[in-house]
Amino acid sequence: MSSHREAPATSKDPVADNTDTYAFVSPDQPDTVTLIANYLPFEAPFGGPNFFEFADDVTYYIYVDNNGDGVPDITYAFDFETVVGNPNTFLYNTGPIDSISSSNWNRKQFYSITKTTQAGSQVIASNLSCPPCNIGPASTPNYAALAAQAVHEFAPRRTVFAGQRLEGFYIDLGAVFDLGDLRPFEKLHIGGMADSVGVNSTNEFGVHSIALQVPKHDLTRADPNGNWRSPNAVIGVWAAASRAKATIREPGGVTGCFGPPVQVSRLGNPLFNEVIVPMGEKDLWNSLTPQSDSQFLSYVQHPELAGLLPILYPGVFPNLAGLSAPRADLVAILLTGLPAGIVPGFQNYTGSTYADELRLNVAIPPSSSPNPLGIIGGDLAGWPNGRRVFDDITSVALRAVAGATYPLVDKSYTPDAAAALLTDGLTSANTSYLSQFPYLGTPVSGYDTAPLSLVS
Repeated sequence: MSSHREAPATSKDPVADNTDTYAFVSPDQPDTVTLIANYLPFEAPFGGPNFFEFADDVTYYIYVDNNGDGVPDITYAFDFETVVGNPNTFLYNTGPIDSISSSNWNRKQFYSITKTTQAGSQVIASNLSCPPCNIGPASTPNYAALAAQAVHEFAPRRTVFAGQRLEGFYIDLGAVFDLGDLRPFEKLHIGGMADSVGVNSTNEFGVHSIALQVPKHDLTRADPNGNWRSPNAVIGVWAAASRAKATIREPGGVTGCFGPPVQVSRLGNPLFNEVIVPMGEKDLWNSLTPQSDSQFLSYVQHPELAGLLPILYPGVFPNLAGLSAPRADLVAILLTGLPAGIVPGFQNYTGSTYADELRLNVAIPPSSSPNPLGIIGGDLAGWPNGRRVFDDITSVALRAVAGATYPLVDKSYTPDAAAALLTDGLTSANTSYLSQFPYLGTPVSGYDTAPLSLVS
């Protein structure tokens, strides 16, 4: 997954596991930027009676770096509180939930937002309501309308949502984790099976999402005045989660948390910790801020997967097998941004500091004809220019690692023909999205979940 169960510690702490981060100029509100941080991977729609929710003992963060030093200049912190109406029932709801204030919903969640800048910290919103999970037609009728009640405009032109959404990241996990098998190219794989169609392993799973939409000028250090060349046009974005330094468990199920917050999860670019960072350093990476990422530079310059592809697909990647130079293309895509002059009409360069951030040029307008392949598909509004919810991260990342982007830094290199074709066989049509905030789709209810044998 993009960052689902990607590290030993977070795989055991899903409520604090930052699974995906998104940053893009809002297509329907192009004077704003939407930032989304997802947590809690693989939420089975039928996962009751204790349905999924944010943790009261975790602080969730969205960070913005607008001067390229890998240090947050703007921090949005989200703290949640769960309120149980009737502790003497096992039921999540005691009747239909027709509004987010319904007395039938027995386990409500509320949250506050604290914004921190160089000027200090301020609570900018409080007592905001989350929606319940989508349980089924009897418990949560007309769920889309119910969830829409949890979209809060907490200040003019500033909107937030926190709650369950449909998983928007599509990938054939069952094949990819089976020694890098890609079903559309199985006859070329060491397994030697017949080519087949990709399977969306995340189909119908949910995720808990924090989505924030604010004016561009809330995030930039100065107004770029629509100039995509301006350094002021580029922001770096990542998300994280922190827990108190110490937890004490007492008899009777009483738990206390003490000490300062310690970061346990983070995510900027998709697949960075998942695929780039080695097993023994994944938990370390999750504990750090991007300013420390120079210590992981060698893993970006010489990614393990690039060395494995020629072995897993014999004879398919001869040019990649001979590419021993440090991968300056991947360094630019993941750690510094692309300088002007590499891609016509585009730059998202933040300077020489190596930092894993989603770099978004806010002066690049939303595309009138979006291409999920983003920049390699000719769409300058897509990843690695920020990241939209529907971007085909798996295909883009596979093609980049396979050498398709190396000519950006060395025009003498000829990528293998397969590098421009790699995919797990899935597209954004394999899931669904909204055309307006919060953009991720309506979660499937447990009642409506299809048997796995029918999922394709």
